[in-house]
Amino acid sequence: MMPTSRAVVSSPPACPARPRRRQQHGCAPGRAGAARLLARCGHGARGRGAAPAPCSASARAAGPGAAIGCLEAEPWGAVAPALALAGLQVAAPAPGDALAVPSEHRVREVVLKQAALAAAAPRTARIEPEPVSGALKAAFDRCGEVCNEYAKTFYLATQLMTPERRRAIWAIYVWCRRTDELVDGPNASHISALALDRWESRLEDIFAGRPYDMLDAALSDTVASFPVDIQPFRDMIEGMRMDLRKSRYRTFDELYLYCYYVAGTVGLMSVPVMGISPDSRAATETVYKGALALGLANQLTNILRDVGEDARRGRIYLPQDELEMAGLSEADIFNGRVTDEWRSFMGGQITRARSFFRRAEEGATELNQESRWPVWASLLLYRQILDEIEANDYDNFTKRAYVPKAKKLMALPKAYLRSLMAPSSLTQSQRHYSSLT
Repeated sequence: MMPTSRAVVSSPPACPARPRRRQQHGCAPGRAGAARLLARCGHGARGRGAAPAPCSASARAAGPGAAIGCLEAEPWGAVAPALALAGLQVAAPAPGDALAVPSEHRVREVVLKQAALAAAAPRTARIEPEPVSGALKAAFDRCGEVCNEYAKTFYLATQLMTPERRRAIWAIYVWCRRTDELVDGPNASHISALALDRWESRLEDIFAGRPYDMLDAALSDTVASFPVDIQPFRDMIEGMRMDLRKSRYRTFDELYLYCYYVAGTVGLMSVPVMGISPDSRAATETVYKGALALGLANQLTNILRDVGEDARRGRIYLPQDELEMAGLSEADIFNGRVTDEWRSFMGGQITRARSFFRRAEEGATELNQESRWPVWASLLLYRQILDEIEANDYDNFTKRAYVPKAKKLMALPKAYLRSLMAPSSLTQSQRHYSSLT
């Protein structure tokens, strides 16, 4: 539902610990407690307009105190005495257990579980914003700055959301970006599986109300305020693990799982915050399937756009069996050959990506009205990247397909008009028209 860089620009294992929800956060400090802790940690000074901290050599360790890409924040654990006075445990993240790669069936199980959790929560038209302390406000403002820096169009589209939903979406975006930068950022060459295990342990602390830094604190407040489940966050970390050990995908089933991990999860994280309209007549599962579909569509689009860039890194995110059926080899990709066989193959891949965008539309319409604009903006803009690949005669080896700024600006009012459609109100003819635009 939001852009991820490879994922979260660009826009996803089971763990022994039980996923937590708001009512299970007995050890979480809550908003007031988090605000007090932020104040004691001196985070109040880093408000709107503060520049991001520079990358440091400590990032190479990728331990609990390390920088995550260039998105550093002051260590939360540096003030253990203050935390102890607040009655909170200070725990250093420990390596997690190795996790087996789940089957595609597990994706559906996760989606059904997320839908069941959301169905159990009451649907409300709006969430009244609670007062946010200066220190905690600084943490959310910093998340907003990061979102604005890396995803300007999406950031703009979040402005119609209620303040509490908007802040929460920023916090989720920043966590996803930091996670992505572990394997795609400036320190990616120094990242190990152990570092990802530690990052997952740190995630557990966030959900338990023990944030390490100000950016973690924003997410910790978010998961204490909305029925957000930890499983999609864990699954995204598993997607980073896949990037460390895997550079080829034999079938689309394998690629589907990867796309779920690194991008489909974002939709599942976002729906509890964006909310389902109280006027929606759709099943909750339909909304979550739509959110999953948008993540998959965005990631498939990223993959098709970045074929040449990935090849230069020795990676091929395309189904090998389908390449073989099209009469193509790895050598064709590494040599950047735009042949009739390649054009035909790419046409089929683009058709598949567009089918996921069509599925995503059904879920987008059912969200709370103030949350629909950023989702429709993401959907329309990413879908235009596919048009640009076609316009480049399927040369995604030497030409990067991108949507010009003018087209982006034109898409925003169109996305806004789509966001005004009432839930479950599209007729079949309207859906057909929508899929063609």
